[in-house]
Formats: sequence, structure tokens, C-alpha cells
Amino acid sequence: YDKAIDELTKSFDNIDGILQQQKYIAGEGENLTEADVRLFVTLLRFDEVYAVYFKTNTRSVAATPSMMRYMRDIYHLPGISKTCNMDQIKAHYYASHPNLNRWSVIPRGPNFIK
Repeated sequence: YDKAIDELTKSFDNIDGILQQQKYIAGEGENLTEADVRLFVTLLRFDEVYAVYFKTNTRSVAATPSMMRYMRDIYHLPGISKTCNMDQIKAHYYASHPNLNRWSVIPRGPNFIK
């Protein structure tokens, strides 16, 4: 766990640094790429699911201004918000792995999407 969380924290900080300098993560940061879409869906789940479920609580998307801007920009692109159902995301993670969450408790969380 310690090695993995250290690597994750370093990667989080690296992405934060990139997003402080440019709009998107790949290349010159001018164009949305598949890498951005993949990062978006990961960051969408990060605070509400991963920080709790996988104990990745050394950083927070909501507390990182560059990532919040990035998330808002992508979320407001045509068609994206329709694909973001936090209730479904949380229900899936917290209720479909009984070995990790015996009682299928779905934490309320800070309601990241709002």
C-alpha cells in the first residue's frame, strides 16, 4: 500500500502541475484527447469512491483548483454530463463487492458533481 499510494500521490501532483500550465494533459494541451477522457472518468470517481474504497486519500480533486477547472470544462462539453451518474457509480462500487463492503453501505459523500 505505501509504495502504491506514494506513486499515486506523485502522479496526482504531476497531473496537477500539467493542468496548472495547460488546458488538457496531452501534447501542448490544446486539444481534448482520449487520455483526457480516461483521466476525467478516473477523477470523477476519485473523491467519492476511490478515496474511501481504495484508501487514496492523500489528495482530493475537489481541493485541487487546476483539476476542478479541468473537470468542469470537460463536464460541460456537449453530451458529457449525461454520462455522469454518481449515484450509479457509487452503487456499483459500494454494492457489488461484498468482500470489501459487506453491508453494501453507500456513503453519502460530498456530492462531487454538484
